[in-house]
Amino acid sequence: MIDDLYSARILSLAANLPHAGRLPAPQGSGERVAKLCGSRALVDVVLDDEGRVAQFAQEVKACALGQAGAGVVGENAIGASEAEIAEARDAMFAMLKSGGDGPEGRFEGLRILKQVADYPARHASSMVAIEALLEAVRAALKHHTDTRTNIAGAA
Repeated sequence: MIDDLYSARILSLAANLPHAGRLPAPQGSGERVAKLCGSRALVDVVLDDEGRVAQFAQEVKACALGQAGAGVVGENAIGASEAEIAEARDAMFAMLKSGGDGPEGRFEGLRILKQVADYPARHASSMVAIEALLEAVRAALKHHTDTRTNIAGAA
């Protein structure tokens, strides 16, 4: 039943959103909206010299499942690389769509949403935070590349 989706852990994650808000000067931002229900995540990041997330903030307006996903993302985003985030997003998608085990490592906590697989209408809302994070990191990496190209071209 759908009540099984809303475990105490999911509700706890939804109620305690880490890094809520916006960064004053993000290098990259990403936004995802679940069209069916309107769940939305807006993520800002600043990367370190190695391309890992050094600063992170998120503004999330979503159902409890989207908020829970954002809670896990918020707990684990700092220090993550683009590759780790992409791998987690892909593993989460496979978990929801084709019975995969779910993310491993840093974002393994997203496995708490495994039972959402039985509710296709909830898939997109469960994915908004990890997808917005990946978009933000890719935008920040592009910003880094464009800045370095401009500096090299000016020299």
